[in-house]
Amino acid sequence: MESKALSPQSREEALRAMADGELDVLVVGGGVVGTGAALDAVTRGLRTGLVEARDWASGTSSRSSKLVHGGLRYLEMLDFALVHEALRERGLLRNTLCPHLVKPVPFLYPLTKRFAERPYVGSGVALYDAMAFSSGNNAGFPLHRHLTRRGVQKEAPGIRKDAMVGAIQYYDGQVDDARHTMMIARTAAVYGAHVANRTRVKEFVREGERVIGAVLVDLESGAEITARAKQVINATGVWTDETQELVGARGQFKVRASKGIHLVVPRDRIQSKTGMILRTEKSVLFIIPWGRHWIIGTTDTDWELDKAHPAATSKDIDYVLEHANAVLKSPLTRADVEGVYAGLRPLLSGESESTSKLSREHVVGHPVPGLVVVAGGKYTTYRVMAKDAVDVAVDGLDGRVPASTTENVPLVGAEGYHALWNQRHQLAARAGIHVDHVEHLLNRYGSLVTEVLDLVAADPELGQVLPKADDYLKAEVVYAATHEGARHLDDVLARRTRISIETYDRGTESAELVAQLMGDALDWDADRRSREVQHYLQRVAAERASQEEPDDASADAVRLQAPDIVPVTA
Repeated sequence: MESKALSPQSREEALRAMADGELDVLVVGGGVVGTGAALDAVTRGLRTGLVEARDWASGTSSRSSKLVHGGLRYLEMLDFALVHEALRERGLLRNTLCPHLVKPVPFLYPLTKRFAERPYVGSGVALYDAMAFSSGNNAGFPLHRHLTRRGVQKEAPGIRKDAMVGAIQYYDGQVDDARHTMMIARTAAVYGAHVANRTRVKEFVREGERVIGAVLVDLESGAEITARAKQVINATGVWTDETQELVGARGQFKVRASKGIHLVVPRDRIQSKTGMILRTEKSVLFIIPWGRHWIIGTTDTDWELDKAHPAATSKDIDYVLEHANAVLKSPLTRADVEGVYAGLRPLLSGESESTSKLSREHVVGHPVPGLVVVAGGKYTTYRVMAKDAVDVAVDGLDGRVPASTTENVPLVGAEGYHALWNQRHQLAARAGIHVDHVEHLLNRYGSLVTEVLDLVAADPELGQVLPKADDYLKAEVVYAATHEGARHLDDVLARRTRISIETYDRGTESAELVAQLMGDALDWDADRRSREVQHYLQRVAAERASQEEPDDASADAVRLQAPDIVPVTA
């Protein structure tokens, strides 16, 4: 597969192409479902456009638990179809679509009762493995095993001995959600989709009752274009209802936002070789290995405030720490927290008072001619959601359109990844960088690692690590700006890398250098560089301050004191 850069030039070309002629499908929303729908449509031979008002994955799709999983707890709800579907997708992602991005990760399921619990939980986890095996694509995910209390202490010495009488260890998958979503958008562009971030739908264009396109605003320049399309797919997640309001049509369903927060702490603060899943009174809490860190979360609370920047409260943070500390020998404190992030799940509205009980299954609707809406679901099943949305859109097109092919379409970076992994020592020697950094690059870029290393070959200084964020090379910042669609400083610090949650300073000490590297690549003048840095510092300060507030309303008010660097609304 040939590579295609999401460069400033390709973005301008995409906007011109969307203004010229008629698209078969215009997808609105650059999260994992929207990018997945664009890839599905373009690989069926349809002329496809994709727009996102902010950055790729800037909403829910960059703020998940970073898991690709079947959803073990849904077995208890007897939702076998959802679990089986998700496990099948988990295997596809790990073994076919993006092996460079999805990796197996072990978890302990604690047992707290000496006799009755093990057979019950064991049979459930055995069924989970059996369903994964029956999908025909379970390679790379070891089968579960039973552990005694002594076995738990061997795997996780940092767990209190009285916290459990034993455990069952099972495996699921892990992914950097923001990178994965961006890679889907880039793959869609490789196959010919016209993709543009920082592009907002101002209004839908109608001909009678039928939606025939949209007026788009390039938020970088302020220019407006009209993109005509035979079918428009609304894949805007928690913004589904707001997008529906642009056509003045009553939605066939409602989307309810549920806030989940996660904490990031250093790996050495918890002595364990394995992650854990803990039951809480409201839902479940994951303690997840994440490189040199742990991700701990999540909460599950209703949210009706600003959807672009959901805020974590002091109460949220205390809740997560309290439940994690219930099983840890060395309790975590606020001082251990490197990063905090909050995201919103788009749940289909139901009768239940509790968001944790609302459906995670997705629905596709056709509220008015020419407009398809997809909502609900879970990250792991994004490809199925995208396929279903395009299937409905295809029903409104003239002529015969091929069926979805995306289960056989690897993402950019997948082809050749395993061979280059085997050659990682030679790659390191040729590039003059440590093999650990080459491994890190391979698991972020796959076979596109050669493009990153070409930057280092042209300028060896780019092979140096970023001071204060030494998991990342300077070349990655330049590559993000020239090849991965990063338009602003926080695109790099929060999504192309994870510096904003993986360092105690939350990226503030890296901001100047990253802005300099981006500015050199994107021809920023001194004023633009300064504005980018100041905006990022304000964002971090507002996030930190909001996390000291006691409730959602006050946290939201404090967080919104730092405005977007590019206003999305007029």
